[in-house]
Amino acid sequence: MEEFEAKYPKAAACLVEDREALLAFFAYPAGHWRQQPGAVAGDTPDAVIMQQPAPPQPHGIARRRGRREGRSMQVWDPERYATHARFVSDLGAPVVELLDPRPGERVLDLGCGDGALTEKLVAAGCRVVAVDASPRQVRAARGRGLDARVADATALGFDGEFDAVFSNAVLHWIRDPDAALAAIRRALAPGGRFVAELGGHGCVASIRAAFGEVLARRGIDAARLNPWYFPTAEEYRERLDAAGFDVDSIRLFPRPTPLPSDVTDWLETFAQPFLAGVPNGGRPAVLREMRERLEPVLKSPDGGWTADYVRLRFAARRRAPEAAGAAPAAPAGTTLRRGADRENRPGS
Repeated sequence: MEEFEAKYPKAAACLVEDREALLAFFAYPAGHWRQQPGAVAGDTPDAVIMQQPAPPQPHGIARRRGRREGRSMQVWDPERYATHARFVSDLGAPVVELLDPRPGERVLDLGCGDGALTEKLVAAGCRVVAVDASPRQVRAARGRGLDARVADATALGFDGEFDAVFSNAVLHWIRDPDAALAAIRRALAPGGRFVAELGGHGCVASIRAAFGEVLARRGIDAARLNPWYFPTAEEYRERLDAAGFDVDSIRLFPRPTPLPSDVTDWLETFAQPFLAGVPNGGRPAVLREMRERLEPVLKSPDGGWTADYVRLRFAARRRAPEAAGAAPAAPAGTTLRRGADRENRPGS
């Protein structure tokens, strides 16, 4: 990586403004989270994680189409995240309560971000390993003194090592949910807890609908760029059951979320794959149109913005081996795809 930057500084500068995107240049052209062994991300991790979002499809289709169709990964900047997205970890406190962390437990924090919630688990006396796909976020988490590692959510590499897996606001970014659930199950000891919250059916529907309209005017299919997977409670319960989990509770609920700044800051922080489908010179106009379309729906009379979030929160346990035969896990990527595709079309 460093050799490339040293040998081709102009090419590197033109290729990216962010180190993660340059790392992705060396990664596999894929439609899922991918790992490139041997590449160096940051100071010590030996994995490069990238995401080229695509609606769930049969295996191979997204892999062949991803780069040709110009999909872009979501890049996380810790400073920008702290400024415009701190509400994500602040509103994750109820998920920590649902986990009920206990002193001495070994917990995997899946998608730790900059480690704000991981610190709460450590403060509860847990022995925590935090993983995230973003090398920059992992570096920020390490700055808090945490054991944070770059990892692929669909290939975690742990085997029965954890009493609990915790995840907040991450699973809706993973385009192969079955592979992720299989990896999470493998990471847990039998009977281990899996507690998480993700975006659920109907989440940011106004924003997705606006992208559908604004991009269609430019001949761009917003559904192709959509990075999110927002399932119903029934669908995700079925996935959990098929993956070998017993579901203790699962709940879909609206959570209108006040934003700390203008909606355009949210779009530039969380909706980069949509914007990446627009030529650079056209993005300011897209942001202006998005703001105009969303203002009557999401802006309050006092000038504040509120995103139309819907959350899916659940608690489950890895099924004991003697009970596992009743529900064999379906192969990753083969179940419930049709309904998921419909949900992830903007405006649906």
